Amino acid sequence: MASSRTSWRGFLKLSLVSCPIRLMPAVSLASRTRFHNIIRGTEQRIELRAHDAETGEELDRDELVKGYEAEKGRFVVVTDEELAALEVESSRTLDLDVFVPADEFDRLYCDESYFIAPDGAVADETFRVVREAIAREKKIGLGRFVIANRERMVALEPRGKGMMMTTLRPASEVRKPAEAFEDVSEAKADAKMVALAGDIIERMSGPFDPAQFEDRYETALRKLVEAKAKGRKPPAQKEGRAAAPVIDLMAALKKSLEREVPLDRAAAANKPRQRKKKRA
Repeated sequence: MASSRTSWRGFLKLSLVSCPIRLMPAVSLASRTRFHNIIRGTEQRIELRAHDAETGEELDRDELVKGYEAEKGRFVVVTDEELAALEVESSRTLDLDVFVPADEFDRLYCDESYFIAPDGAVADETFRVVREAIAREKKIGLGRFVIANRERMVALEPRGKGMMMTTLRPASEVRKPAEAFEDVSEAKADAKMVALAGDIIERMSGPFDPAQFEDRYETALRKLVEAKAKGRKPPAQKEGRAAAPVIDLMAALKKSLEREVPLDRAAAANKPRQRKKKRA
């Protein structure tokens, strides 16, 4: 069953130690509601076909080649054979170059995540040794890996019985925080207000459980589609309330503190009561 989800096979390399691994996407988008473009009135799907932009003539796929626009209107043609010749070591190997402290790793650079497992019984021991060593040292391994025909910088860290690989965005694509926060004041916040906000946060604190967060838009979208598919009138949607700006921050904080019930007490209140057994 696991092999059917495998999207890549290769080797994990730590210095002179290598281990056969298999890669699996950590995320699936199969549950998302998707739309097709159709023609109004006939409800027929459209079909996109390659055609000459100037003449409109339809083209066969074998007539198409890859071209890079070196300058306006002038293209450099690159063949599939030339691209295949560019294969580098990281095309078949996840090569770890450096290890950084886990608490210094900046997740701002994280992109897509994948699960990694040993590929076969022979690889199991080597895989476990590398995983447990990384976990013991509390480090994250950084290396190189080719995915979608591009060499990407990746981060590797232990995850349960396996490991997780995350592709990283290049530094040139990540905005510096200073650019985004240049209009934010550096003045210290009022200590009493900070303490009240801290108390609110404490009452709202609980374990990390992504399952408790429902995609309300996806739920509403699915209800809409299902109703229309059955010929029913779409359900009326509640109009969202826009948040109003806070005029008296201290009063809003105090009111929020009164409103928020600690999560453990709220869970206990919602838990069904067990009936006592009657004595014979």
